[in-house]
Amino acid sequence: MIDVPNVRLIGADGEQIGIVERGRALNLATEAGYDLVEVSPNSSPPVCKIMDYGKYCYEISKKEKLTKKKQHVIHVKEIRMRPKIETHDFEFKMRHARKFLEAGNRVKVTVLFKGREIAHKEFGEQIIEKVIEELEDIAKVEREAQFEGRTLTIYFVKN
Repeated sequence: MIDVPNVRLIGADGEQIGIVERGRALNLATEAGYDLVEVSPNSSPPVCKIMDYGKYCYEISKKEKLTKKKQHVIHVKEIRMRPKIETHDFEFKMRHARKFLEAGNRVKVTVLFKGREIAHKEFGEQIIEKVIEELEDIAKVEREAQFEGRTLTIYFVKN
């Protein structure tokens, strides 16, 4: 715990007790039925507080859970397509992309090439252009389309 003989002590109800010896501070804490917790170890002399340490840890964890609950996590939703996608399938996937964007998520559109389809990259680029036209009223391109192996990928984020 503490290597110095004197500490600045704060009572259980928050009042300043003053600078006391370490042993006396421990005795005061045990008499009150609480723990002696070092609050600021870098100050001179170190600051200690008489408190219920278990309750203190519980309150901190409750506050952390509450702040996590209030956060909105942005997820990346992926829409996968092939270069030879039919119009109905394309429209269906665009409805899903719109729904994801309206929910506040980022959308990753991926065009997958299999086998010899990679020889005709222009079909995938046409699909990407069509997606950009379809989503231009609700979203903007976050990262331009780029090839990564056999996939063509583009990212959208809500305006």
